[in-house]
Formats: sequence, structure tokens, C-alpha cells
Amino acid sequence: MFINFGYPTYLIYPYAVLKLLGLIALWNPNFKVLKEWAYAAFFFAFILAFFAHYMIGDGEHISALVAMVLLIISYIFNKKITKLDD
Repeated sequence: MFINFGYPTYLIYPYAVLKLLGLIALWNPNFKVLKEWAYAAFFFAFILAFFAHYMIGDGEHISALVAMVLLIISYIFNKKITKLDD
């Protein structure tokens, strides 16, 4: 997929590691500042994925849009939950 998008293949492993670290930051309640950065990073990644899929016309841009909506819903509920905990 990276070759179809025109991205260099050496980005695959660092990108995967960063995504896993972002998931760990989202799942751990102790990482409040890192959690904000992880949400921002995933949001930008989904925006870029949406436009990358849209530009090559493979029809997968809808899945990136769904992921973005789910991320926004997760962010809103996370804010409500942490507000209740404080």
C-alpha cells in the first residue's frame, strides 16, 4: 500500500511503532498529556489517510473517515470520563 501511495517503504516500521505507542498512551489513564498528543497524532494520521486514499481512488477513504469519527467520539467520551474523575 505504501508503494501505491508513493510513500517510501522505510516509513512502515517507525510508523507502526509510533501507532502502538499512541495506543498505549490512549489506554493508560496516567498519561494525560501524552494522551492529548496521541489523539492529535491519530487525528492527523486519519486526515492524511483519508486524502491519500481519496487521491488514488481506491475507495478506502470511507474507512479513514469512519476511523476519524470514532476517534472524535472516543475523545469526547474520554473528556467526559476524566472530568467525572476529577
